[in-house]
Amino acid sequence: MKFGTSGLRGLSIDLEGAGAAVYADAFGRYLIESGRAKSGDSVLIGRDFRQSSPAITAICVGALSDLGFGIGDCGAVPTPALALYGVKNNLASLMVTGSHIPADRNGIKFYRPDGEIDKADEAAITRVAADRGPAPVDRRAAVEDHADRCIDLFLRRNIRLLAGGALAGLKIGVYQHSTVARDLIVEVLSHYGAEVVPLGRSQAFIPVDTEAISSETTALLAEWASFHNLDAIVSADGDGDRPLVADERGVPLRGDLLGLMAAEFLRADAVVTPVTSNSGIESLGLSVTRTRVGSPYVIAGMQEALSAGKERVVGFEANGGLLMAGVCSSNGHAIDALPTRDCMLPILVALSQIASLKMPLSHIARSYDLPFAASGRLEHFPSERSVELLHHLRASDANLERFLQGMGKVSSRSDIDGLRVALTDRRVIHFRRSGNAPEIRCYVEAATETAAAELLEAGLDQLRLWANADGERGDGLRGHGL
Repeated sequence: MKFGTSGLRGLSIDLEGAGAAVYADAFGRYLIESGRAKSGDSVLIGRDFRQSSPAITAICVGALSDLGFGIGDCGAVPTPALALYGVKNNLASLMVTGSHIPADRNGIKFYRPDGEIDKADEAAITRVAADRGPAPVDRRAAVEDHADRCIDLFLRRNIRLLAGGALAGLKIGVYQHSTVARDLIVEVLSHYGAEVVPLGRSQAFIPVDTEAISSETTALLAEWASFHNLDAIVSADGDGDRPLVADERGVPLRGDLLGLMAAEFLRADAVVTPVTSNSGIESLGLSVTRTRVGSPYVIAGMQEALSAGKERVVGFEANGGLLMAGVCSSNGHAIDALPTRDCMLPILVALSQIASLKMPLSHIARSYDLPFAASGRLEHFPSERSVELLHHLRASDANLERFLQGMGKVSSRSDIDGLRVALTDRRVIHFRRSGNAPEIRCYVEAATETAAAELLEAGLDQLRLWANADGERGDGLRGHGL
């Protein structure tokens, strides 16, 4: 188990063993040692719908109770709802979720009383876990039910964003699958007057990655959009912190475009986003700071913007998750900061544009005139192989040129996170090791959708060759086109 781009991740079987107890215990001890909480305070706990999540939650409850903490059980709730409730009540919290990764894996996201932990906190919790060793796992603790209060606070936030009836006349599909946000999304859209069509509700956990949507999912979205004559389809990942919005054809919008729409809606005076977000964002006149991938890096960048005197500071990732470091306003109401990823605000902003502009969502997306972007991934790609590949490509210009043979000539490169290469024809290809799962990701940009799709497939093909290559690394791979 280890910390990834957002939270601790590992195999469910390991977390259901000693893993969850060790890290929940370490988190509690770190809260006490750092002065952010004391024995007797409450810690909030939420979870997603994975089969392993209730058992892992119970283990975390036991470990924290052994340290003298009271437990506020928020039940199965979206991560942004738990985070907002924790900040409002000045309570630490943890969310048992593996987000979008496969069902045999799970994880825990940790929050201080003032918000999401940062990389320094992750390192400190890891040290405490290593020093303390396994914690008891059989404690049965009394818990206080906070579920209704937690959901109600998040619901109130979202039903104030738009004017009443803002979505009247729209017919919106909600792909419910197994996301903990599924009922909340229906309730909020219905509140604004939309005709809602629930779709694809599942009792089994379905991993939906809004940054690398599967071909099976895109086929479902297209079928539903046509059959039900929908204006859009919306959804979220497993823990409800990443939005999925598809247009009237069932074609998903890029997450960074959803983030950009939300930043404009909130009249942001500073935007923070990872290097993997669309490179055309800067051309729209916004003050943009680029970071490594992961909400802790985006949050750190947002704090720097606040320190520099910016007020309406918004962050977003290529997966569409929106973060707010400063108070913004909408519909005559102040919208409090929520410096963790949120799926609801980007969904509402995108849908409100359909209604206000009286234009199909596909036309609205094209009006931004951004480079066409696409992304994909290779699953079951061991982290050590990803590290080996990136080291090989960085080692010499010749290695990189051989790897990109047939794709284009290198104009420039960046090592901010993985390896991002600008080609002489202004296309971009970016290889990055996932911080959440054993997989490698590929991001591309090009002037046309076809060119982006072709470059993505070429990049993934080369990654497949590397994954399947035998023998020595480096020069020994020339025979495989590497």
